Amino acid sequence: MSWIYLDNNATTKIDPNVLESMLPFLQESYGNPSSVQHKMGREANQAIELARHQIALKLQVKDSEIFFNSGATEGINTVIRGVVQSYKKKGQHIITCQTEHKAVLNTCAHLEKKGVEITYLPVNKKGEIDLGLLRNSIRKDTILVCIMAANNESGVIHPIVEIAQICQEHDVLYCCDATQLIGKQEINLQHIPIDLLIFSAHKIHGPKGVGVLYIRRKTKPIQIPALITGGKQEQGLRGGTLNVPMIVGCGKAVEIAKNHAQIRLYRDHLEKQILERIPQVVIHGKEAKRLDNTSFIAFRHIKSAELMTSLPHLVLSSGSACASGLLDPSHVLKAMTVNDDDAFSSIRFSLSKFTERDEIERAIEELVQTVHNVRQLSPIWKLFNEGRIE
Repeated sequence: MSWIYLDNNATTKIDPNVLESMLPFLQESYGNPSSVQHKMGREANQAIELARHQIALKLQVKDSEIFFNSGATEGINTVIRGVVQSYKKKGQHIITCQTEHKAVLNTCAHLEKKGVEITYLPVNKKGEIDLGLLRNSIRKDTILVCIMAANNESGVIHPIVEIAQICQEHDVLYCCDATQLIGKQEINLQHIPIDLLIFSAHKIHGPKGVGVLYIRRKTKPIQIPALITGGKQEQGLRGGTLNVPMIVGCGKAVEIAKNHAQIRLYRDHLEKQILERIPQVVIHGKEAKRLDNTSFIAFRHIKSAELMTSLPHLVLSSGSACASGLLDPSHVLKAMTVNDDDAFSSIRFSLSKFTERDEIERAIEELVQTVHNVRQLSPIWKLFNEGRIE
């Protein structure tokens, strides 16, 4: 039996159209885009600029506001570390959220040791932030608000329009990690005053190892020094030879990315069947505004690791790919006040445009049967049925 891939928030299958756009720059047009003295170099340079334009067009921004890097983690480090370095005179206070990606949280934790003050906004049980609390947390020395567009584990979508407006009112930079929202919802940056936006190509059926950093051109330019120094590539923001095939693939992936209505239909069908056919399940953030493709479900009284091992044909995860293998429960679920037992029992399902209805039906049948089988052998499930534990 073939695999059923339901881990698309971790990474996605490359789109054939994206791969086709990349191949010429892996085989024939392999020139260095900085070598504009000859034709092959100019061809590579033109391909880079086409990709930049494709992305700028999608976001409704200027080509000169788009910068390429290795992915969202590098973009996050570039922004947070760079803003701290450049805005010392204004202050050393950053606001973020307890459910951010570890790339943000670990970078902030590192900077805390160097004297930067970080405010970590809590979320409610649905995974939502309090906009009033955000507003009240901004101080005169606040230099940056870093809050993602959509959570990679729960799928909960944050109100980025309102967040951007609050930051604009207080003259504070807003950095948005849009890695999970790009390609699933439209983001028109003409209408949303986000200052800095970050995403990776491999979440939208593009190649791994390439990402985008958007920096708004303001009357007073945003000051961010290079994280990687070298040549003058990317207007001096990131040194190093540009990875032409990956950038071309990134541009193509963004150009063709769009929301597909069947994804939500399949996700909702999956959840409905699980709720009806499997007892003692909890869908995290179900009442919140969520990504159409994401469902984070606790199968109570079973360890997620045990359940996934018993489902060899289903490709699933217990949360963020960057945190897999850790002994601690999901920091996202902990912030949502989910108890440890339910957190350790949770599995994330994330669909894509390549997910088929037949795969969802097969996954449901395997889940129903496997959950039943594993629980029948579980002493914890026996204790629950006897009413000795809740």
